[in-house]
Amino acid sequence: MSRSEFIQNIINKAKANQRTIVLPEGADERVTDAANTIAAEGIAKVIVLGDEKTAARVSKDVTVINPKTSSRLDDYAQKFYELRKSKGITLDQAREIVKDENYFGMMIVHSGEADGLVSGAAHSTADTVRPALQIIKGSFVSSVFFMCVNGTTYVFSDCALVENPTAEQLAQIAVHSGLTALNFGVPGDVAILSYSTKGSASSPMVDKVIQATKLAKEMLAKDYPDAKIRLDGELQLDAAIVPKVAKSKAPGSELAGEARVLVFPDLNSGNIGYKLVQRLGGAEAYGPMLQGLNKPVNDLSRGCSAEDIVGLTAITAMQAQG
Repeated sequence: MSRSEFIQNIINKAKANQRTIVLPEGADERVTDAANTIAAEGIAKVIVLGDEKTAARVSKDVTVINPKTSSRLDDYAQKFYELRKSKGITLDQAREIVKDENYFGMMIVHSGEADGLVSGAAHSTADTVRPALQIIKGSFVSSVFFMCVNGTTYVFSDCALVENPTAEQLAQIAVHSGLTALNFGVPGDVAILSYSTKGSASSPMVDKVIQATKLAKEMLAKDYPDAKIRLDGELQLDAAIVPKVAKSKAPGSELAGEARVLVFPDLNSGNIGYKLVQRLGGAEAYGPMLQGLNKPVNDLSRGCSAEDIVGLTAITAMQAQG
């Protein structure tokens, strides 16, 4: 499959200012195939975690580290112990935990020896996010997917992490996703989605979206007054992205059916929505990219391809450029 213009632009920017990215899942052939592509194209410097079988599958330009035999294991165990001793962990427990590829990879990033990490091809989101929260840390963490649909890039959020956000959390997701869109060259036109448009239905679920929209607008006015973000909410999908429908259903909406950032009200709708667009609509889906961590750590879908890993690595490298 040929790359979208969006992801090729990201790759070009990553190549112009190379960063070092860790791919912990070296036992997975998709990961080693992606690592070879990333190294060959100069997208990033790559560290892959694995054993001698992993090393045999990658080119000489890819660094392979075995967490269980690495000379850095004791140092990382000590550092992890210092991070988690207040939670009752012992040094021996820390050493065993850090042998895990995701934990070891996070310690490489935490120690400044790499700039970011991409995992999830063979692990659940929880297995990727848990060590990130324990080691990399951050503020309120949510996620986005970049969805390339017929030459147009959309941002979908949150489709992977926050299960049932409160109105306050939904507002943060909307604002952070709008800012992420702008950082990656996507218009910051944000729609907070619902099954209702501007009062066409009434329920606690709709009320949450209405409140989130109000809070998000207040947050933008207070904290990001100069951001080029248009935001509106309690919009059905068609009213958010189809100008003709918006004119009929939401004539007063400043988005006018031109939303490019789609914020789902909960994880059920978000996860189903992005997979429908990807699998039935043939869209390229890159993510989930995590927002709110102190350093870039991003999660893959376990159904990803090697090319998906290449794309998300480029996104991670661009995040690391700041």
